[in-house]
Amino acid sequence: MRYTHLSQDERYQIYALRLEKKTLTEIAQVLNRHKSTIQREMKRNRGGNGWRPSQAHQIALKRQTSCRNARRINEVHWQKVVEYLRMDLSPQQVLGRLSVEGIEDPIKISHETVYRRIYADRQAGGNLIQHLRCQKPHRKRYASGVQRRGAIKNRVSIEQRPAIVDQKIRLGDWEGDTVIGKNQQGVVITLVDRVSRFTLADKRNSKHAKGVAASISRLLRPHIHHCHTITFDNGKEFADHQTIAAHLQAEVYFAHPYHSWERGLNENTNGLLRQYFPKKTNFNDISHKALQLAIDKLNHRPRKCLGYRTPFEVFYNRDILPLKSL
Repeated sequence: MRYTHLSQDERYQIYALRLEKKTLTEIAQVLNRHKSTIQREMKRNRGGNGWRPSQAHQIALKRQTSCRNARRINEVHWQKVVEYLRMDLSPQQVLGRLSVEGIEDPIKISHETVYRRIYADRQAGGNLIQHLRCQKPHRKRYASGVQRRGAIKNRVSIEQRPAIVDQKIRLGDWEGDTVIGKNQQGVVITLVDRVSRFTLADKRNSKHAKGVAASISRLLRPHIHHCHTITFDNGKEFADHQTIAAHLQAEVYFAHPYHSWERGLNENTNGLLRQYFPKKTNFNDISHKALQLAIDKLNHRPRKCLGYRTPFEVFYNRDILPLKSL
């Protein structure tokens, strides 16, 4: 098995297990690491007051940053990497995108090296780390496992959705959801194409079904030639689904209650949107322009699953060109 450096989470695990008086062998078993890895960690990354997880991680990062591999990138390449990092791309997306843009002198470093540069930049007082995405938990549902209000009338289950939707071979199969603001203040409606990851969004002051239906129809009408199906969750805001289907001449389906993984792409996209509008955001205080800017950033962000093309390029079948800051 290939060796990898201990992560910060693993170091905190080690600390917690040591408090429980676990032996090094037991700790190694829990972390699925070799005992010698734990022994080496405790010896090499000690501070003046012994081994502490946060301090140990900083010591390890400093050592890695100063190694030869951390310097295997010239300044011209690094400035291009920084340009794309400031567009909120992850290090992996930056390197993947540059590889498909076909630059004459390829950047031959790993994304881990870029991460180390970012951490070094932070220690030097820089702000590149602010452009890394935080890993947020999935947003909470505002209901228990019981459907308190009546079922949506005339809903069609996802079980009846055509098999071609799961094959992801055509544009125009959408997933829809809402992101609720702090204390139910404002709502953002999101729609994501399953193949291209192209995202549309609108915000409203409430999640009343008629208003939500109007927003969805307005968002998808310009793309009606790429609108075959829409799959929603069972929120009451989608109760006017028959109006949506009639306006767009599309088929509307509903996932099983509390089966968010059946619309996993939409759930993930909502998580990406939270980078710009964290939990506790009052969406009534957010302008439509600010929301659209965030959506534009997502649509022009290269995705590994798309061969580092952007959702915009795939949805509109555009050529790959160097990215431009929004």
